[in-house]
Amino acid sequence: MTGFTLTFTEADPSDVDRLGGKGAGLARMTQQGLRVPPGYVIGTDACRSYLAEKAVPAGFVDEVFSRLTELERASGKAFGGVGGVGGPLPLLLSVRSGAPISMPGMMDTILNLGLDRAAAVALAEATGDARFVADLVARFHAMYSETVLGALDPGEGIDALVEAVDPAEAAGPVYDRIWAACEQALADDTGDSVPDDPRAQLLGAIEAVFSSWNTRRARTYRDHHKIPHDLGTAVVVQSMVFGNLSADSGSGVVFTRNPVTGEPGLFGEYLAHSQGEDVVAGTRTPDPVTEALAPAVLEELRATCAELERSQGDVLDIEFTVERSDLYFLQVRSAKRTAEAAVRIAADFASEGHVDLATALRHVSPAQIRQVQRPGFDDGEVEQARAGDRLLTTGIGACPGQVSGTLVLDSDRARAAADDGRQVILARPVTSPADLHGMIASQGIVTATGGSTSHAAVVARALGTTCVVGASEIRVDEAERTLSVGDRTLREGDEVSLDGSSGELFTGRFTTSTPAAATGALAALLGVAAGASGCEVLSRVTLPGDVEAAREAGATGLVTAVDDVLAATGHIDGLVSGLLGDAGIGAIADLVAAEFTPLLTAAGDLEVGVRAIDLVADEARELLQQTAVTTRHPELSVPLGRPALIEAQLDGLARALRDSGGRASVHLALRHVSDPGEARALRDLGEGTGIEVGAYLTSPRGVIGASGIAEAVDVVWLEVRAVQAAMFGLPARQLLTAEPLDDYLQRGLLSCDPRSTIDPSVETLLGHAADAAIRPGCRVGMRLSGAVSQEAAAQLHVLGFRRFAVDAAEIRPVVLALGKAALDAGA
Repeated sequence: MTGFTLTFTEADPSDVDRLGGKGAGLARMTQQGLRVPPGYVIGTDACRSYLAEKAVPAGFVDEVFSRLTELERASGKAFGGVGGVGGPLPLLLSVRSGAPISMPGMMDTILNLGLDRAAAVALAEATGDARFVADLVARFHAMYSETVLGALDPGEGIDALVEAVDPAEAAGPVYDRIWAACEQALADDTGDSVPDDPRAQLLGAIEAVFSSWNTRRARTYRDHHKIPHDLGTAVVVQSMVFGNLSADSGSGVVFTRNPVTGEPGLFGEYLAHSQGEDVVAGTRTPDPVTEALAPAVLEELRATCAELERSQGDVLDIEFTVERSDLYFLQVRSAKRTAEAAVRIAADFASEGHVDLATALRHVSPAQIRQVQRPGFDDGEVEQARAGDRLLTTGIGACPGQVSGTLVLDSDRARAAADDGRQVILARPVTSPADLHGMIASQGIVTATGGSTSHAAVVARALGTTCVVGASEIRVDEAERTLSVGDRTLREGDEVSLDGSSGELFTGRFTTSTPAAATGALAALLGVAAGASGCEVLSRVTLPGDVEAAREAGATGLVTAVDDVLAATGHIDGLVSGLLGDAGIGAIADLVAAEFTPLLTAAGDLEVGVRAIDLVADEARELLQQTAVTTRHPELSVPLGRPALIEAQLDGLARALRDSGGRASVHLALRHVSDPGEARALRDLGEGTGIEVGAYLTSPRGVIGASGIAEAVDVVWLEVRAVQAAMFGLPARQLLTAEPLDDYLQRGLLSCDPRSTIDPSVETLLGHAADAAIRPGCRVGMRLSGAVSQEAAAQLHVLGFRRFAVDAAEIRPVVLALGKAALDAGA
């Protein structure tokens, strides 16, 4: 063999890059002794070769059929009729994609492959049910037509023919009738034909799965989730088991914990007398797995799920089929989960002790922490809306969040509305992969059918988008652009509100507010992370009311700025007058004393870092009329150009500290310091004031000279964004925006995204500063602006930094990222 394929027993489950997530999971379950239908995996290397060469690799076809012969022996069945090496029963196959990174619903699957007339007759003889065989023929033909041949709706009208079949009929004529009808429908649609040779079917299906890697919806999904385009997909070829065989058969999807709330215990859905696509397609609403399964099957499922969760150290999404009361496992993968569920699950894992702390934290991200902090509806307004008949309908909450927006009933129009700056709630009868662009553009999604494992639910959880499914009362009229519930009708463009936890859809908008405090699970999780990291995290604040929220979020100190505080308290005109000379520098000292006294009182005994007035920053241009100030007083363009201005701020802070009770530890830090001479001059100005002094380093020269600067001051802050921007030759403000850097990166003009990753040149520079400046007597930290990536936090932790100042919304995400970095480093 040329080595493109591996059986489930041969494969190394850790080789996910080659086997894909699905293949690796099947290999692991098979090797653990679980009841898994036999099969083999075609590796991602074959897909990459196929996409590059536009043809299957040399020797590939022979290897596929050699593996097929092995599969016939393993299953005791024959592929392509009867009398083969496997035995008298027909072998039907599922052919499924399996990327190394989960892409739910994005690529292709074909079930029941291998049906020809001889196989249909043999299967009917074995089961005694010609209608069952007719259903398999129709399903296979439709899936092959759509996936391989690109038909739009090749099965329309076929369902009635299947229902008319008498289970006791002769299977040969039934096959002929159903196949002919399917072929006619396909010919009318595309002019194509499905091959009746099972081996040709198999090769066509494999090539279709390879090709599905580069469909528009798959590329859109990868772009959105930043998944590389060069991974390729594996293909799983597996013996079929039949959930649509009998009343004691069925298919289901189960999660080892609730993926919406994180609550322990099995959570999933089961459809009796169905195949897997019936569950995930959302066209039928399934039953809860704990109610629908026979007791013996449920107990086996529960025990197996618990063992799999313990062995893999993760909450799992498991697909299964029951064939005549026998339980088969078809897929296991890490479960997509809401941000709220991720936090609870990680906290529970940490407290239960079944996994180590690094593993517990690994399954929650800073982005999920940010999502937990999203604003929600005003509770009073919601109660009034319920009482006032604004509640339109209730479905199944599939992804939490509370959002208001414009009702849109089509994915193309949803994307267009979002591009116009509107918040969109997308309502559909059911979603499919063709709706992905509209789902990405929307703040909320609601569907009429489907359960919590339907396409809409799974994709919404992956996107972190508020979602309600199974709202069965709604009727969407796409032609009239209306949504109706009973006798109430809304038109596209009306305002609606959606609650992804309760499943409620309301008319009109609600006021939103930010949750006041973290949940118990989040607090527990961050306590673990903070203890592991050994880091101090200071929060940016502006007003006294910000302090308590910073404390609750876990901040160990505070940072602020003189100009920010005076602007927020309405004294910017007085500051500008003082800078221009009309009111004099003394007036600035009075303003600082008056406005910082309540802030330092609220701070209590926390450390408070105060950045001095900065006339070089981008925001100073508008905020402080910077051009007018520096034109009249050009000396203010350099850090120590007017020492009296620094003295005024020190004086004002000293008075504020005294008037607040003197409990806080306060330092005044000057921005853009790049020379030890500046640092020494600043130290001299601070002598005798009771206020410590510090330096913000914003240039490569300042970072290189960090050691000498640190000898002269009490505190040093390295501004990562400013230093990184300087190294790239970019304005610092560009590192907080999407464009033009998104386009620049897509064109391959930069090898590093400076907004999320610390460039190697900057990493080297910061590492030098850490080695030289971190010493007793001077506190050295990193000032991080905007959303901090987990990768950047980990890089800085590895470099030895243990003090970080961040924006208020980033306290919890950064605490988590630093804890993960510390635990991973110790693993």
